Amino acid sequence: MKKYIGLVFMLGVLYGIQAQTIDVMTYNIRYDNPNDNPNHWDNRKDFLISQLNFYAPDVFGIQEGLINQLKDMDNGLEDYTYFGIGRDHGDERGEFTAIFYNQGNMELLKEGTFWLSTTPEVPSKDWDAALPRICTYGFFKDKENGARFFVFNTHFDHVGMQAREESAQLILQKIKELNPDNHPTVLMGDFNLESDSKGIQLIVQQMKDTHVEAGSNAFGPNGTFNGFDFSKPVDKRIDYIFVSNGLKVLKSAILSDSKDLRYPSDHLPVFSRLEFNNE
Repeated sequence: MKKYIGLVFMLGVLYGIQAQTIDVMTYNIRYDNPNDNPNHWDNRKDFLISQLNFYAPDVFGIQEGLINQLKDMDNGLEDYTYFGIGRDHGDERGEFTAIFYNQGNMELLKEGTFWLSTTPEVPSKDWDAALPRICTYGFFKDKENGARFFVFNTHFDHVGMQAREESAQLILQKIKELNPDNHPTVLMGDFNLESDSKGIQLIVQQMKDTHVEAGSNAFGPNGTFNGFDFSKPVDKRIDYIFVSNGLKVLKSAILSDSKDLRYPSDHLPVFSRLEFNNE
């Protein structure tokens, strides 16, 4: 009987580890453009920060954030801190693909940023890209169960088709280089590509699209880019969360929250609840 009870206990412990979940989100917050009235950052930041506090993801990545926006978010999100660098010169200038995480739940073990180019270690652009683009990554430890995992957050070029395809291949290569032990991995961001494009198809050959994988547990509109236009359906899906083996998708949502007939950004955030497993 004692052996049986011990076995049940051990299985319960193991199951508790396997069943541990994390919530992740990707969010293009739209850069602070003074010409965006009435959708200027000052008019929407409070609602956007409140939205993040409500959903309270363990880890989330943003795109297009300028340093003043990151500081506003950092001040408004009590339990979070962030890391990342600006894409222009590798300092505080230009847009960030910053990663925020809840310090109470997650421990950051390693972080870095590389450029989406043939010289990823230095500020640069390549192929037919209009602008320099980056990918910021973090290696985390879940404080509750000790699980370790990577998060990669990126923003692909909006003009260069070759650049977007090359960027997809580069990130997949970097994931292999930086993660030789095959820890569970999340790849998120604004890819400026719809799901049938070559760049996205390259990724889904190796990773799972969480919104597709969620099946009947996927919620929200079909698309993620709203262009601040509240009068039309949101059909263009260009923001994604992908996961590797080791993470099971429990649910996914494209969040269309609004206030006074206005969205908090010109993109809708994507939210996924994931479960660590032994795939």
